Amino acid sequence: MPHQWFKSIKLLLVPALFLLTLAGCGSPSVGETYPLESVSSKDKGQTSRIYRAENKTVPVVAKELADQNQPDEISKEDAEHMFLVYPNEIYHIQQDTAKPTDTLIEVDTKEYVRNNYDSSFLQGYILASVLDDLFDGHKKGSYRGYSNKDIYKPTGTYHVPSADEKKVAPPITTAGKGSIIKRGSTSKNTDSSVGSDGNILKKQVEPSKNSSGKIIRNSSSNSSSSSGSVTPKRSSIFSSPKSNSPPRTKTGGYGRITKRR
Repeated sequence: MPHQWFKSIKLLLVPALFLLTLAGCGSPSVGETYPLESVSSKDKGQTSRIYRAENKTVPVVAKELADQNQPDEISKEDAEHMFLVYPNEIYHIQQDTAKPTDTLIEVDTKEYVRNNYDSSFLQGYILASVLDDLFDGHKKGSYRGYSNKDIYKPTGTYHVPSADEKKVAPPITTAGKGSIIKRGSTSKNTDSSVGSDGNILKKQVEPSKNSSGKIIRNSSSNSSSSSGSVTPKRSSIFSSPKSNSPPRTKTGGYGRITKRR
């Protein structure tokens, strides 16, 4: 008995640990929390998206995002620039120089960082080992973030996001059609009809076309019933109905009437 309990616990723990592992992968869903403000997209997977967090400081926003999904690396706390490094993206959390009360969240693919950022600028925030793998010894750009894009220009240009680009969060459910299946029926015999108001309790039920009844006359010579009596023919697991012949009397003077069994 204890062995069966341990086996059941293992079967429950394995899927749970798998789901927790998946939840820890990837990047936080910034688009579900903050509005998308600007987009820059080029070929070869170079993409940069800018979100705005109003009236929030850089450390507060960085902590919120890190709590959603633990990054591979997070830079030290800073009031102007912080970085979160994920497997496929780098988050540059920066103070908006035009509006210091707001924080800009720049979500860059690693290809965008490799081809635009100034590696010497990133050395103050990201580990040297990560930078070596990212830049592979090549220094290509002078970019230092969206807040300074007018001074340190990236190779691409930013634009106001289109309606399609704003749809960064996919819908949870999609439209579909359900069906009601009778218990014990095969997959081919389904009944999806419902009432006019959508209530399944008021669905229109049509009589089965495969079922039929038959009435035959009782031709038994031993029966004392009239010639016009009929009995239904049934194909049921239950016993046949009791005889409908007239009751008989028992001698003895009591006048008791009993039903023949």
